[in-house]
Amino acid sequence: MKKKFRIKKNEEFQMILKNGESFANRQLVLYYMEKENQTHFRVGLSVGKKIGNAVKRNEIKRYLRHAFIELEDHIRPNVDLIVIARKPTNNMGFNELKNSLAHVLKRTSMFRH
Repeated sequence: MKKKFRIKKNEEFQMILKNGESFANRQLVLYYMEKENQTHFRVGLSVGKKIGNAVKRNEIKRYLRHAFIELEDHIRPNVDLIVIARKPTNNMGFNELKNSLAHVLKRTSMFRH
């Protein structure tokens, strides 16, 4: 995933968390906010220290970024998304995490077929 499609700034994170809508399943929490005049969706990832050591947290973030790349064609372009990983992601492989992400996206109508 290209760096310009990531949300890095704390102000942007806080704005989406405060003003956006959310949906969650057991593994992930998704906050999303519509953005006009945006040609590609942007993603922010958050994996807390309760989930594991730095190696495990980075692995989960890597899996999530790769899942977004694979699901890219199905996600609406005019949104900002923040994904917060929950504790069960600690024991998940890539395909399980991708399926969980697709489930959350479908439930929030960010997914187009």
